[in-house]
Amino acid sequence: MSATAARLRRVAAVASAAAAVTACGGAIIFPPSVSSNDRGAGSAVESMRRTISDPSAIVPSRNVQESTLIGSSSVNPLDVLVVGGGATGCGVALDAATRGLRVGLVEREDFSSGTSSRSTKLIHGGVRYLEKAVFNLDYGQLKLVFHALEERKQVIENAPHLCHSLPCMTPCFNWFEVVYYWMGLKMYDLVAGRHLLHLSRYYSAQESIELFPTLARKGKDKSLRGTVVYYDGQMNDSRLNVGLACSAALAGAAVLNHAEVVSFLKDEGTKRIIGAKIRDNQTGQEFETYAKVVVNAAGPFCDSIRKMANKDAHPMICPSSGVHIVLPDYYSPEGMGLIVPKTKDGRVVFMLPWLGRTVAGTTDSNTPITPLPEPHEDEIQFILDAICDYLNVKVRRTDVLSAWSGIRPLAVDPNAKNTESVSRDHVVSEDYPGLVTITGGKWTTYRG
Repeated sequence: MSATAARLRRVAAVASAAAAVTACGGAIIFPPSVSSNDRGAGSAVESMRRTISDPSAIVPSRNVQESTLIGSSSVNPLDVLVVGGGATGCGVALDAATRGLRVGLVEREDFSSGTSSRSTKLIHGGVRYLEKAVFNLDYGQLKLVFHALEERKQVIENAPHLCHSLPCMTPCFNWFEVVYYWMGLKMYDLVAGRHLLHLSRYYSAQESIELFPTLARKGKDKSLRGTVVYYDGQMNDSRLNVGLACSAALAGAAVLNHAEVVSFLKDEGTKRIIGAKIRDNQTGQEFETYAKVVVNAAGPFCDSIRKMANKDAHPMICPSSGVHIVLPDYYSPEGMGLIVPKTKDGRVVFMLPWLGRTVAGTTDSNTPITPLPEPHEDEIQFILDAICDYLNVKVRRTDVLSAWSGIRPLAVDPNAKNTESVSRDHVVSEDYPGLVTITGGKWTTYRG
């Protein structure tokens, strides 16, 4: 692999640069140190830091950014061309740009228009991943939890205007559950270590009702024995994603939405990918952009990009559908979430306050890859059934104000029977010269 590809692999897999600002600028946290081997070291990094931190900084216009992409050539290529404007793609572009690389990014639709805006709005380590790690002796899951908890704290500190800690209540309807969840969530605290948000604690049944008035005192013919409250992070996912794109642009990357890769450019001799032909979907104009390395961060559509390079490429995406519903505000109090610890398929379901309403989800089932996935009625009903036993209000289908479905791009064996048991870690591969694919992962660990 070339030196640029090796550096990009590190950028994609261990992205350690800053996180988001708002669309019009704001504070950004840079990594504690920048390698002297990176072009961005020294005064250039300081200048870039000042630019991004300047609240009056203006993101370059679309025409300027498109001109940068068009202006590349085979003798003067970009260092990196990123395909995909979701969390991972924008994170890669920002990291690469802050390291002094010449970066371009294209997104077929709009930034965060796909999976990255259809999450549970949580920045979390993964309580159930920890449970699996312990009971299945799965080091891979445990490593993911350690990394996600570290990133959770970092993302909240990087973008406090878009992220905050949120207490989540776990109902217990017998004393065994009290002990089990208390010990499990104390272990979650322990794994977080110095990245802990707040200590978890037990609340009596009466205290729990006061904190969460719609919580049922009786569920499934059992009386509430109390709850264990722990803390995770909550974010505005779409704004955070757009902030990443704007930060990358302020750092010097050329980012262009509504721009679609239609084919790859290949070196006639080596057949290595050296760029892409891009269509501006707003004007219909097509142009060529040259780059030393192309990063495929197209989420669920990674395989379609890979097949442009090699029509015989084996699929590496096993898509999983995640449905969420929006309910009226009275379902949950402001500032407190609820976790349904066990559903009929072994998953957990969250019910969280969100922008004056309540978000509940999610599901996890195999699904076809479509540009605009829609939630199915049975998935909506699954969520309603999961929360109804834990609430003292009547859960009605007519209370559902809206619903959405997102497709998780899990990088697993497509013949697997289910996706729920698969680790959500990122996978980075270069299965065609000049094309690096990064997929899988979760929002919390978008930086790698």
